[in-house]
Amino acid sequence: MNQLLPKEVTELPNEKLIRRLCSLVSTYLDSAQVDEIYRAYQLALSAHEGQFRLTGEPYICHPLSVAIILAEMRMDAKGIMAAILHDVIEDTPVTKEQLREQFGDEVAELVDGVSKLTQLDCKSRAEAQAQNVRKMVLAMVKDLRVIMVKLADRLHNMRTLGIMSPTRRRRIARETLDIYAPIANRLGMNEMRLELEELGFAAMYPMRYRVLEQSVKKARGNRKEVVALIESTITKRLHDAGLVNCEVIGREKHLYSLYQKMRTKHVSFSGVYDVYAFRIIADQVDDCYRALGIVHNLYKPVPGRFKDYIAVPKANGYQSLHTVLVGPYGQPLEIQIRTRAMHHLAESGIAAHWLYKSDQEEISSSQARAHEWLRDLLEIQKSAGDSMEFLDNLKVDLFQQEVYVFTPKGKITKLPRGATIVDFAYAVHTDIGNTCVSARIDRMLAPLQTVLENGQTVEIITAPWARPNPLWLNFVVTAKARAAIRSYLRNFKKQEAVALGRRLLEKEFNAHNMSFEDVPKERIDQLLKALELPSLEALLEDIGLGNRLPFLVVRQFLQADASLDAGSKEEKGTALSPLIIKGTEGMVVNLAKCCRPIPGDPIVGFFNPGKGIVVHLSECKNVSELRKKHMNWLDVDWDKQASGEFPAVIRLELMNQVGTLAKVASTISRMGANIENVQITNQDSQISTDIITLMVKDRVHLASVMRELRKLSVVLKISRVKSELRKKQNHGKTNYSD
Repeated sequence: MNQLLPKEVTELPNEKLIRRLCSLVSTYLDSAQVDEIYRAYQLALSAHEGQFRLTGEPYICHPLSVAIILAEMRMDAKGIMAAILHDVIEDTPVTKEQLREQFGDEVAELVDGVSKLTQLDCKSRAEAQAQNVRKMVLAMVKDLRVIMVKLADRLHNMRTLGIMSPTRRRRIARETLDIYAPIANRLGMNEMRLELEELGFAAMYPMRYRVLEQSVKKARGNRKEVVALIESTITKRLHDAGLVNCEVIGREKHLYSLYQKMRTKHVSFSGVYDVYAFRIIADQVDDCYRALGIVHNLYKPVPGRFKDYIAVPKANGYQSLHTVLVGPYGQPLEIQIRTRAMHHLAESGIAAHWLYKSDQEEISSSQARAHEWLRDLLEIQKSAGDSMEFLDNLKVDLFQQEVYVFTPKGKITKLPRGATIVDFAYAVHTDIGNTCVSARIDRMLAPLQTVLENGQTVEIITAPWARPNPLWLNFVVTAKARAAIRSYLRNFKKQEAVALGRRLLEKEFNAHNMSFEDVPKERIDQLLKALELPSLEALLEDIGLGNRLPFLVVRQFLQADASLDAGSKEEKGTALSPLIIKGTEGMVVNLAKCCRPIPGDPIVGFFNPGKGIVVHLSECKNVSELRKKHMNWLDVDWDKQASGEFPAVIRLELMNQVGTLAKVASTISRMGANIENVQITNQDSQISTDIITLMVKDRVHLASVMRELRKLSVVLKISRVKSELRKKQNHGKTNYSD
C-alpha cells in the first residue's frame, strides 16, 4: 500500500480520505482485500473525474466518506467497495456489466441496489421518490448491505447539507426523518438513527433547533451536578451489593427526542428536560434483574412505567429493562439496564454483525428479526397497487409502538399500538385475515374492530364464505393488513368487472343473433392485438368498467363500419334488449344516489369510465344532462328475481306532537322495512317535515309502506323523493327541496 500511496506527494482531499480508509480497513481486513478496495477507488476516481460537489471538493470525496463511515462499522470488503462505487452507475457512463466484469456479481448487485432508478416515467417527485424507495427495499431483502450503504450515503449527505438551498434542505431533511431514520431504528442502528434525526431536525427546523440547543446549554450546569450525584449513588449501591463490574452512565437526552416529547405531550422545555436518563451496563442477564431490584430499593418506582424488553425483545432485536423512578429531588429518572452484548446490539443493530464477531448468538437473533421484517415488506410490496401506496404502507410500518398479545397456543405476537383483531388475524396469516368473522379475547367474544391490549389472548374465528370488508380499512393500522385488504378488493372488483363485461358483450352479440362463444379464437386474438391488450380478460374488464363501449367492440369483431354516429347509436340502443340488473352485481354496478332507483322503477344506465355502470331513474333530472354530455348510455331493466334491500327516500309532513315519530317508526318496522336515516328539515309548533331513508325490497314494497303510513292520523302528507336533496339557506334557516 505504501507504493500505491507515496507520502512525499502533496495530498489532495481525496488522497487523504483514501489513506484514512485504507488505514481503517487494514486493521481488520487482509492486504489482498485492501488492494481490491483501492482498485475500486481507482475506477471511481476515473469515472467521477471532472465532477465536483456543491462544496467545491472533488465528487470522489463523497463515496470515500461513505466508505469510511462503513469502515468504522467494520463492514466487509465487498460492502466497502460498493460504497466507493455506489454512484458510478447513476452519475457516470460506467455500467453494471462493467462492474460485474471487474469486481464480480456481488459488488455489481450491491451498487445497483443503491442506485436510484433513472429515466422514471413519474408524474411527480413524490412518485419518483416512492419508486426509488420501493426498489431499495427490494434490494434490501436480497442483501442487508444495500441499506447499510444507503444509510451511510444519507448520513454523509446530511453532514454536508448546509451548502444547499433552504427548500432542498427541508425536502431532504423531511425524507430523512420520514424514511431513513425510522429504517435505521427498525434495524436497531441506534447511533446512526440519532445522528440522522439530529441533522434532519437542524435542517428542517433550524430556528427551533437553535432555541432548544441554547436552552439545553443554559440548563446543563446545574444538571451536571445532579447527574453526577445520582450516578455515584447508584454506583455505590450496586458495588455494595457485589455488582462491581456494573457500569453506570448518565446520558444527555438528544434534542430531537426532547422536541418530539414537547410536541406529543404538549409541554414546555422545562417539563421534559427534568427526566434524567441513566444506563446500567452489566455482565450477565441475571445481573440486570439484580440491578433492577437494587435501584427499585434505592428510589421509588413509578407504577406502570416498567418494561421488560429482555424477556420480550422489540421487533428490531433491542433488549433492555426500562424503568422510571422518582429521584432524590422528586424528579423522574429513566433507567435502562442491559448487558454489554445487548448494549452493542442496541447501538449498532444489524451493523453489529460486522462490529462484534464474538456475540454471534445475539447477532443472529437481530439479523433474523431484520430479515423477518424485510420478508413482511416484500409481501406488502407484492400487494401494493403502486409505489405511492407501498411508501404509505412502509411509513405506517416504520412508525409504531408495540403491543404484545398471545395466540391460543401461547405464542407471542407483536403488533403496533392501536392494532385491532383484524390486524392480528393478518399477522397470523393472510388467509386467516381474509376469512375472519369474529374473535374471542380471553375467551370472550369481541367485534373485529376491538383494539388489542398487552397480554390478551386472541383466538380468531373464520368462515370459508367470509371476505374482507372495505370498512376494515377505517380501523386497521398495520401495513400488512391494509395492503392485503386493498389487494383483495382490487382483485375482487376486477373479477366483477370481467363478469359484467362478458354479460354486456353477450348482450350485444345476441342482438345480432349470434353468440360470443361462436367468435373464432383467431379473430379474438387479432382484435386484442389491434387494441394492444394482453388478454381477453383485460378487454372484458375494460368493457365492465366502462372504458370501452360493448357495441363498438362487437362492430370491430364483425368487421363492420367503425364510424358509427350518435344517432345510429341511439337507434341501436333502443332496438336492443336491455341489460338485466339484479342489484347484487357489487362494485361495478352502482345505483345513483341522486334518484335512488329500486326494483320496479323504469331505469337507464350510464357508463362511468373506471367505475362501471351507474343506474338512474328514467325520470331523474340528471338523465337529460347526461344524455347531452355523454354518448355511453344503455337501456337496462330490473331482473324479475332482483333481491336485497335498496334505499328509497320519502318526505313526510307530520303533526308535531309527542310520539309522532315513534308511531311512524313502528309502522315502518311492522311493514318489514328498515330506517337508514332520518332528517328533520323543518319544524314549528304544529308541523314537522321529515326526510326518511328506508331500506325496501322493491317498488311494490315501498308503495305498501307508504299506504300504511297514510292511514296514520299524524301523517298530513307523504311523497317519494326522486331527485337529490339540495340545501338552501333562507333567512338563517336550513330547508330542503327537490
